[in-house]
Amino acid sequence: MLITVNPKSPQPRLIQKVAQILQDGGTIAYPTDTYYGIGCDIMNKKAIEKIYRLKQRSQKKPFSFICSSLKNISQYAKVSNYAYKTMKRLLPGPYTFVLEGSRLVPKIMLTRRKTAGIRVPDHPICLALVKEFGHPIISTTATLATGPAYGVADPSLIHDAIGAQIDIVIDGGPAPGGPSSVVSLIGDEPEIIRVGLGDVSVFQ
Repeated sequence: MLITVNPKSPQPRLIQKVAQILQDGGTIAYPTDTYYGIGCDIMNKKAIEKIYRLKQRSQKKPFSFICSSLKNISQYAKVSNYAYKTMKRLLPGPYTFVLEGSRLVPKIMLTRRKTAGIRVPDHPICLALVKEFGHPIISTTATLATGPAYGVADPSLIHDAIGAQIDIVIDGGPAPGGPSSVVSLIGDEPEIIRVGLGDVSVFQ
């Protein structure tokens, strides 16, 4: 199913519809401030396993997830004063921050070191969705077997290629089409893991 949602002011009834699909254990594709993402409820193991199969990815490489705000992050990760100040300056934005997960995060979402990648994208649709749904949702880049090597910025391509394997594709218009910058804040020692759309000069 493909639905069109206004990227600047998402229609509440459509956001509620997608949140219900997540509630029912469904999988979705949605726009972010980088590429389109594929996601589900981080508390639903079956849905997570479905996305692992779809992405042909090892479960030893946990997915990142989206929170709706900095306050929301502090429920799912251990946030020091340094990490809080750093993220407050940069979020929402095209960053993935690696933090130590809290007890609320399922084991399937954590690395061996008990860390998790967490995002608060600067995009009204995914923020409205996480807020409405009440749980974080998985954020993994929508990739196709053919075409762009990294990710997809066009929802119609996703719908044509994998629409039959997920429950709903949100068409929120084209995404910027670049990866997020990934920065570890473990131990209050910032480590740039990947340079992407987010400016990382503050960490250099």
